[in-house]
Amino acid sequence: MTAARDAIPADRRWGAESVFSTTADWEAELEAVRASLPAVTAFRGRVGESAALLVEALHAIDAVARRVGQIVTYADLGYSVETSDARAVARYARARSLVAEVDAATAFIDPEVLALDRGLLASWAVTEPALVPYEHHLDDLFRREAHTRSVEVEEVLGLASDAFSGPYSIYSALVDSDLCFTPAIGEDGDFLEVTQGTIDAILSQPDRSLRRSGWESYADGYLGVRHVLAATLATTVKQTVFSSRVRRHTSPLSAALSVSNIPIEVLDNLIAIFEANLPTWHRYWRLRRDALGVERLAPYDVAAPLGLTSPVFSYEQCVEWVCDSLAPLGTSYVETVRRGCLEERWVDVYPTVGKMGNAFSAGAPGTAPFIMMNFDGTAVSLGTLAHELGHSMHSYLTWQSQPQVSTYYSTFVAEVASNFHQALLRAHMLETVADPVIEVAVLDEAMANFHRYFFVMPTLARLEREIHDRVASGEGLTAELLGERTADLFAEGFGPDVEIDRERLGITWAQFGHLYEPFYVFQYATGISAAHALAGGVLAGEKGAVESYLAFLSTGDSLYSLDALRLAGVDLTSPAPVEDAFAVLSSLVDRIEQLS
Repeated sequence: MTAARDAIPADRRWGAESVFSTTADWEAELEAVRASLPAVTAFRGRVGESAALLVEALHAIDAVARRVGQIVTYADLGYSVETSDARAVARYARARSLVAEVDAATAFIDPEVLALDRGLLASWAVTEPALVPYEHHLDDLFRREAHTRSVEVEEVLGLASDAFSGPYSIYSALVDSDLCFTPAIGEDGDFLEVTQGTIDAILSQPDRSLRRSGWESYADGYLGVRHVLAATLATTVKQTVFSSRVRRHTSPLSAALSVSNIPIEVLDNLIAIFEANLPTWHRYWRLRRDALGVERLAPYDVAAPLGLTSPVFSYEQCVEWVCDSLAPLGTSYVETVRRGCLEERWVDVYPTVGKMGNAFSAGAPGTAPFIMMNFDGTAVSLGTLAHELGHSMHSYLTWQSQPQVSTYYSTFVAEVASNFHQALLRAHMLETVADPVIEVAVLDEAMANFHRYFFVMPTLARLEREIHDRVASGEGLTAELLGERTADLFAEGFGPDVEIDRERLGITWAQFGHLYEPFYVFQYATGISAAHALAGGVLAGEKGAVESYLAFLSTGDSLYSLDALRLAGVDLTSPAPVEDAFAVLSSLVDRIEQLS
């Protein structure tokens, strides 16, 4: 049975009290921020009076943003591990409402700055040193000028952000709190609880009957509410189409990529290269089928261990392995990671009742870069820990290095640091661990990582582009359509050697809340591509590779995403990084073939 939250030692639960000592303190700060908003709106209509007044307004908005970030973080921490607790749910909702209020209160700033004469603003930048940290922010603002509306429209869009969060809130409440699954049954007749926190461990068990039963139970749970989930996703897509039109973009895709100044060709390249390299995946599925000794592979065999036994590691051992693998990045970096994991309570480690599934890194300037995971002792959990620590160190170094205005790096670069950690960990483990059982487990983790980020995510990206195009052209989305198209795309990716249960495979679209953030999923694949390119340089000892990578982690939003990656040493406007990542995947398949 999944443990109750209070059964987990405090040092293996994240330290939410480091953000606010009590919920009463959180409540007081929320009300204090709300009460401070008139002081911010007092700048409305005045930012063009002088450079000093513009700086004062920007600083006031930054100060509120920092406080709101901490309020939201605390609410998120509580909700993520207590999704069925009414008080946690209420705090989560109130934090989102505050964000909408702040968005509306500060909506005047961008249109008013854009109304300034560019020559005047340039002269202010020379005479007012306090504007220097805003240089990139202002450049980006003018880049988006054509898509920034009037003060009144921006205010309405800010107020709408709370209502627009409704579909994902419904999705999360349903799948994380209310959705129940039948137990999985193993070959020995024993039952195993299926939850968001246990499904990954079940799918990595050597017992095929258990895997099949768990996979079917998990899929059937989502199938039972597929029409509700289709409606929430369709609403999100409609909101995306609406917002793109309000901001006068040519398409939802153009609107989403414009936020980070990413050309559409980056997505086009990824999908084209992915489709061209599907034979690499087909080769791997055949190899996995043969290694497992089954007549036909099934989707529930994708994470099955290739070894005869699956090693189980302690959390503490995994922390040490991750720290050892990060040694090329320097002592300070490694010790920060170790303290965060073992002393400073960054990580909420184990699955508990009511806790969300999967894993993530969260926080804001002024808090720790927290990590939520459902550690189960497998090599996949080892990789997940390394992955989320990559995110957290990216945030940590950005928050240490950048002013508030530049502390929120884009999703496009977010998956680079996480996959970079996994690449270093994998290289370290395969080089230093002599135990063949662990070697196979590490290769299993590598393929699980590539499967998620270089197979599932590009497949969902293909689906996502299609459904946005359908809605933009006036078509509706139904559970049947989503299921059929998802099954078609995954069947193409799996190829002829994988047995397809179309209905259960087709519900995969509903199992990824990532689709509620428009055009996010493709960035996992570009991220793993950039990560392996950068890790290769560090592992090879290339001069300046470590320094360039650490500089990238510290840039935050002070550079455009593609420029920050070029600073680190990789250009994602070129197809080469994605093609090279497929070469890494192919080399892993070669190594597994040699073990057979």
